[in-house]
Amino acid sequence: MDTSPIRKIIHIDMDAFYASIEQRDRPELRGKPVVVGGSPHSRGVVATCSYEARPFGIHSAMASHEAYKRCPQAVFVRGNMQKYREVSKGIMDIFYEITDLVEPLSLDEAYLDVTENKLGYPSATYVAREIKKRIKEKTGLNASAGVSYNKFLAKIASDYDKPDGLTVVTPEKAPAFIRELPIGDFRGVGKSTKEKFLEMGVHTGSDLLSWSEEDLVRIFHKRGHTFYNNSRGIDEREVNPYRERKSMGRETTLPHNISEYEDMLPIVKDLLQQVLSRLQADRIRVKCVVLKVKFYDFKQITRRTTLDDPTDDQEVLLAALGEQLEHIASLGREVRLLGVTTSDFHGAGDAAGGRGKVYKTTRYEQLRLF
Repeated sequence: MDTSPIRKIIHIDMDAFYASIEQRDRPELRGKPVVVGGSPHSRGVVATCSYEARPFGIHSAMASHEAYKRCPQAVFVRGNMQKYREVSKGIMDIFYEITDLVEPLSLDEAYLDVTENKLGYPSATYVAREIKKRIKEKTGLNASAGVSYNKFLAKIASDYDKPDGLTVVTPEKAPAFIRELPIGDFRGVGKSTKEKFLEMGVHTGSDLLSWSEEDLVRIFHKRGHTFYNNSRGIDEREVNPYRERKSMGRETTLPHNISEYEDMLPIVKDLLQQVLSRLQADRIRVKCVVLKVKFYDFKQITRRTTLDDPTDDQEVLLAALGEQLEHIASLGREVRLLGVTTSDFHGAGDAAGGRGKVYKTTRYEQLRLF
């Protein structure tokens, strides 16, 4: 069991965020399977879907045409990122009403350290209920919350009883909770890692407990330490309110293949504008811009340009992308996806750093944490 200082961590995850916003704003969509992203006969991908669509096996990152095959009656909706960002900002404002130790992971989820909180409540469960209540009142949307003493368990708990769930994993309940956990739910276990574990006869947390740290490190290298610790309820990562963004990008799957420079350049320019709108709002300049290209045969390449000085000038960055695009066009190959990513940030966004506070408690005080 974890012997590090006990914290009160909440992981908030909005339920089917984009789809729920669309159903909120368009009453005719309520109760129907809604797919956000792409269209029935396009090459787009599903960004998210409503809970009514999930019994059909639809999930995020699925090809839109596959989602249509599984559920022809689904309603496909184009996403509105500006609207989603505005709703997200309102939700994040609620988090900061509770604590300054907020670590956003995306528009619709975040960790909060509420060991000490602005409400003055000793119970993290009570704080989580209050957060869910305020989100519902302000946005009309449901959120699920996981409450525990570390980030690993809080995140898993938030997904345990969706939608509109609240799951608490106390230090006393953690061992039994982890033993029953499917191996695919463990942090860092993707598709290939899950297959490897199943080959090893590891199906649950209980099975994982039987493996030594030495053997797990031998098989999975650095991740072996994480698997060993998580299976014992150990995760010493703190909630970091200053998570530094390393890059920002946008990409789009094209409705049909193109190969001409004149056809690709306007698309790349639009993607760059989308990225710059976020960067300029945060007063961030960049030194590196990357062009991503996926060809008709799904082969993918990236081309990176590093500038001498950081900039947020669209013309400068577009010129760099244009040079890379000319090379792509000279290949004469059909392109199905284009993307633009910026990195090596300078300015307001690159000074982030620091760590959350550490709070020590006695065993008696643990009883009041949850």
